[in-house]
Amino acid sequence: MNMVNKEEIEQFFLTLQDDICAGLEKADGKSAFKEDKWERTEGGGGRTRVIQDGAIIEKGGVNFSSVYGNCPDFLKQEAGIPQSETVQFHATGVSLVIHPNHPFIPIIHMNVRYFEAGSMWWFGGGIDLTPHYIDKGEAAFFHKGLKKVCDEYGASYYNEFKKWADEYFYIKHRGETRGIGGIFFDRLSDKDGFTKEQRFSFVKAVGNSFLRLYLPLIENNRSKLYTEENRQWQLLRRGRYAEFNLVYDRGTKFGLFTNGRTESILMSLPPLARWDYNYIPRHNSLEDSTLNLLKLPITWDA
Repeated sequence: MNMVNKEEIEQFFLTLQDDICAGLEKADGKSAFKEDKWERTEGGGGRTRVIQDGAIIEKGGVNFSSVYGNCPDFLKQEAGIPQSETVQFHATGVSLVIHPNHPFIPIIHMNVRYFEAGSMWWFGGGIDLTPHYIDKGEAAFFHKGLKKVCDEYGASYYNEFKKWADEYFYIKHRGETRGIGGIFFDRLSDKDGFTKEQRFSFVKAVGNSFLRLYLPLIENNRSKLYTEENRQWQLLRRGRYAEFNLVYDRGTKFGLFTNGRTESILMSLPPLARWDYNYIPRHNSLEDSTLNLLKLPITWDA
């Protein structure tokens, strides 16, 4: 059996981008994605797709990229390749962030990616949910769905990758999690007896789970009434989201350090956000309840 190759992986990511965009457009019912193709001087490029001012989605992006060329020094160090060695790298994947206009519909982020340099290869990615207001039932629904995906491919996957997400999506300078977490994984290679085909099958399953997990959350909440106070809280939580992406996010750093397209990399930032000085929500308010749940460790009955 031939080992899965980068062309096959890249084609899956292209199809995944198409499928997710179609599903989100249908759910929104008003706006459509606009595509912007770009090329990277050193090699490769991508398709940036952005949707704005929709019935549900205030701003969202679903990006595909495939970049290659001489491996930069920081990637050699990460991959354990001697700095004196000249090797080619190839990185491809899909990354998305959706910022809804409704305070009771959560922000969602997902990325699935593949990297190779020389003879080394690995998969990475994750999916996590950032509600402006946490609903424990919806949090459990999301995590149960992820656990079901993980359990099919590795007995330890869910617990391992949930813990990784909890620790990764943590805003250290605030002492709070970005949201309710999800799963996060990196450097999934052929170690521990896994084949490349098995790792790729898992990554495909994660990507294909997106619409199944997110569309019900849109439908559950899109008709709920909300106040201006709810909207202002949403903007404050978006501020926290922006802080994480600009300070800690690996994908943002990777894109900028490999001379990726800045507009595509910073697509993840919300269209509007707030930073109120020393904001403290009212005791026992919905906002206070949500803030008290953004702590580690926490489980969601998955």
